Amino acid sequence: MGEQQHVKFPQEVIDEYAALGVDLLALFSAGHLGNRMGVQISEASAERVVGTMPVEGNTQPYGLLHGGASAVLAETLGSIGSMLHGGSSKIAVGVDLNCTHHRGVRSGLVTGVATPVHRGRSTATYEIVITDENDKRVCTARLTCMLRDVKPGDEELIRAAN
Repeated sequence: MGEQQHVKFPQEVIDEYAALGVDLLALFSAGHLGNRMGVQISEASAERVVGTMPVEGNTQPYGLLHGGASAVLAETLGSIGSMLHGGSSKIAVGVDLNCTHHRGVRSGLVTGVATPVHRGRSTATYEIVITDENDKRVCTARLTCMLRDVKPGDEELIRAAN
């Protein structure tokens, strides 16, 4: 995720987190798992999150993109959208992930686009569509995150993500 610095954030989000001394690029990433899988986030807002992942290195024994890899990409994108919706006073925690795998992919990059289905005070649900380089749908996922208030001591969790 070394290219992560090219993520486009809305200015009000940049300002909100900068005031708290939080590194957005580190906070809104897939962490160590995303690094290992090559997840790259290119656009991030509460309305739309876009990211890519290489197929190579993320395959199952038949040489196809692993369904679990698609799930990691989907949960990453939906979680980022949920975190941005919740803002700096909330922590987004995934509580339900559903993935339907439509076709196999053997090479190239897949692209995921997360858009909100529901954005409430205590939950956020995103649909994530993953497509191949020919814009054919590979996977459709839905992620629901619980949005809980930041509590004393959570600051350490947030710093650890940085």
